[in-house]
Amino acid sequence: MPGNNLQKLELTWIGKGEEPKLEPRILIENPDYSYGDPDSENILIHGDNLLALKALEQEFAGKVKCIYIDPPYNTGSAFEHYDDNLEHSTWLSLMVPRLRILHNLLRKDGSIWISIDDDEGHYLKVLCDEFFGRQNFINTVIWEKKYAPQNDAKWLSDSHDFILVYAKNKEHWRPNSLPRTDEMNSRYKNPDNDPRGVWKSSDLSVKTYNANCDYPITLPSGRVVYPPESRCWSVNKDRLDELITDNRIWFGKDGNSVPSVKRFITDVKQGTVSMTLWKYTEVGHNQDAKREVTVFNTESPFATPKPERLIERILTLGSNSGDIVLDSFLGSGTTAAVAQKMGRKWIGVELGNHAYTHCYPRLKAVVDGEQGGISKTVGWKGGGGFRFYELASSLLNQDDLGNWVISKEYNPEMLAAAMAKQQGFIYNPHPTVY
Repeated sequence: MPGNNLQKLELTWIGKGEEPKLEPRILIENPDYSYGDPDSENILIHGDNLLALKALEQEFAGKVKCIYIDPPYNTGSAFEHYDDNLEHSTWLSLMVPRLRILHNLLRKDGSIWISIDDDEGHYLKVLCDEFFGRQNFINTVIWEKKYAPQNDAKWLSDSHDFILVYAKNKEHWRPNSLPRTDEMNSRYKNPDNDPRGVWKSSDLSVKTYNANCDYPITLPSGRVVYPPESRCWSVNKDRLDELITDNRIWFGKDGNSVPSVKRFITDVKQGTVSMTLWKYTEVGHNQDAKREVTVFNTESPFATPKPERLIERILTLGSNSGDIVLDSFLGSGTTAAVAQKMGRKWIGVELGNHAYTHCYPRLKAVVDGEQGGISKTVGWKGGGGFRFYELASSLLNQDDLGNWVISKEYNPEMLAAAMAKQQGFIYNPHPTVY
């Protein structure tokens, strides 16, 4: 098809475009469930996440550095804490207004990470292309969530989930590096006791042929060697002599090995680029996650938690200390717990009663310095706090005669705040001076 006739592809379904008109509710602090530092900027919201996102949009649009969400996967299995048995079209309609606001909340240099599986993953990819732009798609990460096959699987044993990664603007977003591991550093040795420290050898030859770099080298043992067939040395003769003088060429302990270049650990980047395949040995698996959340609620553990190491990897790549992190499907509170331990500011939203029974006790324990999950790895000792908010009721209700009247739950200050929000302002009165 000629390029000029290409049309925009769009995912359609029954009910698309029938988004509800949202009332921008105000948030009411519940001091009985706020904990720790009273001036904390961390926010835990109990309420419908779509209405909560709308409530946050005015103040936080363009301010959130990293969003992670783990929406219901629509797998047809009934989860206790989420309605995960939705029709496909209903699930897509559920995601649309949420993605729209999440896009607005992201900073220009921000990113969003979405956990999903095969059932809706490919549809979600096309949907995200519409909101974030196909040009801003980064990668699909594969998380190995299980460490053993399921022998009772009817077809193939499902061992991974996806994480879709989008930038608000790909030109402005770059991931951070991952810290070097002990395994990586263990590859560096110092067999010649070089005072510059440990190093490892790398090939002196390259594939791209250059006649100036095709020459014989006489080893300290007297043996003469040439580049491998169809290759050449990576440097010319003059540069090789400089490297030898600087003791950066290794001929082996007996001086009879093919020369290699010494790469000192002090010369390499102190971080590494993340790959898209995340093994459970690096970021944890489902059973790790369940053990972590069971500590805080043994009677009704959350059914589909994520391990803290997985969220740590995402926040390492997508945020820095002091940045705002958002999770509007907070679940058992993992994202908020990890963000707190890593020195990020966080906003978490949960609909169900487990905002009280799961999120609150977990985050309270984090503030008190609990040592599960990544605590020891990041040196977490406790501190900080969070403020717990409820969504206000609707501003208008119908009375017995069908007339729309202001809800009796609204006192004058709440009404002023609600009207300011309706008009696009933030209610922030000066304190009264007597």
